[in-house]
Amino acid sequence: MKIGIGSDHAGFELKEYIKQELKNMRIDFVDYGTNSTASVDYPDYGKLVAQDVAKGKLDRGILFCGSGIGMNIVANKIKGIRAASCYDLYTAKMSRSHNDTNILVLGGRVIGKELALEIVKVWLETPFEGGRHLERIKKIHRLEGNNI
Repeated sequence: MKIGIGSDHAGFELKEYIKQELKNMRIDFVDYGTNSTASVDYPDYGKLVAQDVAKGKLDRGILFCGSGIGMNIVANKIKGIRAASCYDLYTAKMSRSHNDTNILVLGGRVIGKELALEIVKVWLETPFEGGRHLERIKKIHRLEGNNI
């Protein structure tokens, strides 16, 4: 599995922590930046990861910003992306098992490092259940083609 990770300045420290843990878990990843706590615009980094997930260059992505909201909005603007901002183990598990999310978003200013790591582990390990949930995902994909 190949993961893309990216953050803005507010998510940088949490990204760096998770990056080290991904190395420890021997998970292949590409860091799209940012590379410091200097102020940047989160859409620039969220877009890069989301586009490469949508193109199939990456299997999944993990994005970090202050609250987890901004990056979530950005990622979900890219066709084929199902991003979820998760804040506990239940939302991480359900986002994968029922929604087949391909991008996880974490808020660096609202979640602790240890919990964030546990969320990442659950999110990476949880398979998509398919079945009735697949039909719902297909409905979401049909919405992407409509100008609502």
